[in-house]
Amino acid sequence: MDTMPRYSVIEGKNPREICLLRGRGCQWRRCAFCDYHLDFSLDQEANDQLNQQVLAQVDGHLGRLEVINSGSFCDLSTKTHQEIRRICQERKIGQLHFECHWMHRHEIEAIRHFYGDRGIEVTIKMGVETFDYAYREQILRKGIDTASPAEIACYADEVCLLFGLQGQTVESMERDIQTALAYFRRVCVNIMVENSTPIKPDPTVIRGFVEQLYPKYRDEQRVDILLNNTDFGVGA
Repeated sequence: MDTMPRYSVIEGKNPREICLLRGRGCQWRRCAFCDYHLDFSLDQEANDQLNQQVLAQVDGHLGRLEVINSGSFCDLSTKTHQEIRRICQERKIGQLHFECHWMHRHEIEAIRHFYGDRGIEVTIKMGVETFDYAYREQILRKGIDTASPAEIACYADEVCLLFGLQGQTVESMERDIQTALAYFRRVCVNIMVENSTPIKPDPTVIRGFVEQLYPKYRDEQRVDILLNNTDFGVGA
């Protein structure tokens, strides 16, 4: 029985409802720091049933919905997308947020049309983690084959950054945030937490962020900061 919290309401900055759905899982699955992709099932009927139950909690009172699913929007079934679209129309949700890995960037236009034809604006958030290309690809193995933030911004509206890792500094984290704010509408800063991967949080780096950068950006309306990966109220 699935007991993971999968629906929540985000208050404060960029208020929205959020749903953690389940799909076939991330198709990249090579990021050195991530075990988020373990929330998946190849039983599509079971996924659709679970997703329908989660989406039934959405009431549309904020007019915005974020859907995440331990991968990209294209890892969800057509049936689940049809249910998301129905819920958005029925409950007058005009803004819909999805996550997408760089490998699926050429599928973004189609999903914008799928929802846009019903008057629903789609916003795409992409996990970049850092704009340090060598660190991102050699250490984190993100699979983003461009060093250009401008090129990433051709596809993504928002980005996620990952801080609290060995080798990062206050200066490098500051550069990442400033780059994100220069090229994207919003940035979500995630602090690394212990998980099942070999990549571990660095307490010294985290302390530097909390003491020097968190006070500077915590009230910035375009910056979300998750000191814990469940701060949005979903996941485990």
